[in-house]
Amino acid sequence: MNNGFHIYEMEESIRLDKYLATLFPELSRTRIKNSIKSGNVLVNNSSAKPSYLLCVNDEIKFEFIVENEQQVHMESVEMELNILYEDNDIICINKPPGLVVHPGAGNHTNTLANGLIHHFDSLSNVNGITRPGIVHRLDKNTSGVILIAKSNLAHHHLANQFQDRTIQKIYQAVTWGEWKESEGILDGNIARKKSDPTTYTISKEGRSSETKYIVTHKNRYFSQLTFMPKTGRTHQIRVHSAEENHPIVCDDPYGGGINRAKGFLPEVALKMKKIIKNMGRHALHAEQIMFQHPTGKNQINIIAPYPTDFVNLVDSVRDFDG
Repeated sequence: MNNGFHIYEMEESIRLDKYLATLFPELSRTRIKNSIKSGNVLVNNSSAKPSYLLCVNDEIKFEFIVENEQQVHMESVEMELNILYEDNDIICINKPPGLVVHPGAGNHTNTLANGLIHHFDSLSNVNGITRPGIVHRLDKNTSGVILIAKSNLAHHHLANQFQDRTIQKIYQAVTWGEWKESEGILDGNIARKKSDPTTYTISKEGRSSETKYIVTHKNRYFSQLTFMPKTGRTHQIRVHSAEENHPIVCDDPYGGGINRAKGFLPEVALKMKKIIKNMGRHALHAEQIMFQHPTGKNQINIIAPYPTDFVNLVDSVRDFDG
């Protein structure tokens, strides 16, 4: 058995077999299911069913991956990385929009993980060969700061901070509509949609979530907000915004796409559609992360500048003022 790795908060409630299939796309789903059923995959040192739903901090151990790791090839891909901070233990990168963090279904190469192994000789292997150094994730179209561990020791320290919710994250977003309150707290249980398992919704069957928000600019058509999530559920900010009927601009799966421009005056709708076309991805940026250094124990505060598309969006939205 391998040394095992732990499940992050954003990975909970995913079926064990689907999770491993995403982690190791080179292995067939049938092989993974058979390995689970034969006891070659352990959850918290016990056998589990393929349908087992993962929980935060579950420890996963597996034998079939170790036997076939040489078959799982991680291609080194040269790419430009915007490094915000680096020392002997950690790396902080400003991830551009459109870049997938690690290989998975439909994305086997040209991910951030492929770029990391090209640039760095030493990265943690806590989460397996296809997730070198990856401590947490950002959605493909979310830009901003992401934290990378160079060693397993650093990885475990950082993962524990995520689990204990002592890491502070700040996001910037542009949403549709004018928020009534200038600040507040959004909560509710988040679960996968039964009709579309790639998206999430507020549901009694889900996991608790909490996001603080502050409106920094608004007009009758759009608002810019600072979001500070306390929990780290998948798509949390996107779900909370949509639930308030203020979906993030260009976030089509949650009602923030071009159809949102319907019903406005033709000249206004035309400007809105131009904004959406120019942005091309949901308007969410992971601006800041604050955490305790895994070995130095000092507080680290990393800020990721806005990418060009987000800067242009903010400027365009303010053209609607007045």
